[in-house]
Amino acid sequence: MDFGPFLLLALMEGLVTAAVLALTAAGLSLVFGIMRVVNVAHGEFFMLGALLAWFVSQWVPGPAPFGFLAALVLCPLIVGAIAALADMLVLKRLNYEPEATIVATIGLLYILQQAALSFFGPDARPVPAPFNLRLQLPWFGYSGYKLAVVVAAILLLLAVWLILKHTKAGLVMRATQIDRDTARAFGINVDRVYAGVFAMGAGLAAIAAVLIVPIQQAHYLMGGDPLLLSFIVVIIGGLGSLRGTLVAALLIGLSDGVISTFFAPTLAKIIATLAVALVLVFRPQGLFGRRPA
Repeated sequence: MDFGPFLLLALMEGLVTAAVLALTAAGLSLVFGIMRVVNVAHGEFFMLGALLAWFVSQWVPGPAPFGFLAALVLCPLIVGAIAALADMLVLKRLNYEPEATIVATIGLLYILQQAALSFFGPDARPVPAPFNLRLQLPWFGYSGYKLAVVVAAILLLLAVWLILKHTKAGLVMRATQIDRDTARAFGINVDRVYAGVFAMGAGLAAIAAVLIVPIQQAHYLMGGDPLLLSFIVVIIGGLGSLRGTLVAALLIGLSDGVISTFFAPTLAKIIATLAVALVLVFRPQGLFGRRPA
């Protein structure tokens, strides 16, 4: 196969990575943008979504699409409920102090990781794809499910944007983001908003995990890479900027696909980390972040 088809294949693989990464990082960016909480446990919500997808797909009777659709609906709700509970029991009691919440979410990371190990075991768990369509291009065949993941991620990100920009719930979130004390003075239940935002961020990570787990496998240690890449994306795009998160996810995802195909996956991570260092030095607010007043 010539260089051109190889490059096309690398870009298509990178687009799948970018789509899943954009969903995962959007949840992290949303939590930081509105709550000013750096959620170090975000990768474990991703991992929990993947393992729950395996569990649900095993217990729902019938063809594989039934189990997958049930997982796509149930897993984000379950993970979101766990995140909301963690917010009310832990983060709220710390008054969302930045340093304290970082330590608390590190603790939550280990709790979720060890709980997953205890309940699901150390083995990798496969989840069957809902369909096995294969598109035959002139140079190679490609998974139709992977393209469906890209389309689903685009639709979900569009839904998040519509919620934030064109609904009352989004208006309340943005008001809380600007000044939570003023929002509370106007009768907004800030604690409920924060619990909802934390649940929504974790739910987005869980949806991303459900979409990718038929391509990868669910494992209790799988939260590390999504967390690292999500932080890279959010820092490059700009903390709290959804538009920056999407652009950075596209850049990181496509570059990861190309570099991993032609060189090595480790080199892709090294270059992404170097890009973060350069952004922090020359543009600390990120590509689309606002400079502090």
